[in-house]
Amino acid sequence: MQALFISSTRLGDAILTSGALAWVLRRAPGIRVTVACGPVAAALFEAVPGVERVIAMRKGPWQAQWRMLWRETVGTRWDLVVDLRGSMFAWTVRAGERRVFRTPRGGGHRVDQLRDALRLDGDVEPRLWIGEADSRRAARILGDGRDPILAVAPTANWPPKAWGAERFVETIAALTGPGGVLPGARVLVAGGPGERELAAPVLDAVPTGRLIDLVGTEPLMTLAACLGRCRLAIANDSGLMHLAAAAGAPTLGLFGPSLERHYAPRGPLTAWVRTEQPAAALLARSGQVNDAPGALMTGLPVGPVVDAAETLLARTD
Repeated sequence: MQALFISSTRLGDAILTSGALAWVLRRAPGIRVTVACGPVAAALFEAVPGVERVIAMRKGPWQAQWRMLWRETVGTRWDLVVDLRGSMFAWTVRAGERRVFRTPRGGGHRVDQLRDALRLDGDVEPRLWIGEADSRRAARILGDGRDPILAVAPTANWPPKAWGAERFVETIAALTGPGGVLPGARVLVAGGPGERELAAPVLDAVPTGRLIDLVGTEPLMTLAACLGRCRLAIANDSGLMHLAAAAGAPTLGLFGPSLERHYAPRGPLTAWVRTEQPAAALLARSGQVNDAPGALMTGLPVGPVVDAAETLLARTD
């Protein structure tokens, strides 16, 4: 049995589709799956048992990514095509069964929307497939694991929805300083390639002896393996938030101009906190802030984040 699974371009969205991929892999023993996704998300699927090929769809003029995908897949008669982008592509290749996701109106988390719209049964929660090499590399980076690690992801693909760096610094101090719930904890600062400038104030504020700098320094799945070993992760609404949650870290998501009811972190232990202003009001201001970091997150003080982090940690005891 051969299946074509068309996932998302962005990292976070692709992670939220991983449970649907697990459903595909359960369909038949020995099923062979080809995954198509954005280049950033491709690493998520490279170590998945049953996935024999990952096609990175790079955007180009005149929908070049779809023409490329058609050329790569038109010669196969697929038993199943699952298209999570809601395109017409599934009808351009030969297939025995097609399931195409179209975003429904109204509320509901994206994972639940996928489950209901595609009629998936069983567990469809996000998950990661981390290879042995990435696990070993994470163990070398983090050491023996005796000291707790607080992970923070102060970046986002759109800087205005990134919580202020100075507030991340205050939160780190409150949680890891004397009297905090993680006194003396090491601090893992996570980010992707090209995000170093946004993360720099946080990197500079953490004492060198306690800092684990993973801003664009390691492959994606090594970073995932590291996040999964952390005592707590605090992240903007971003791909790294979803990566930490799917890796199994207790994860606190920070929301402003995006909807937590659709995109809250999903994992064994997760929580979220948002600005006082609703997402719609913040998005209405988006044209006025350009790309100023943190511009739409000023309505989230440090206090509620620290309180939510402490409450989440208490659930892990």
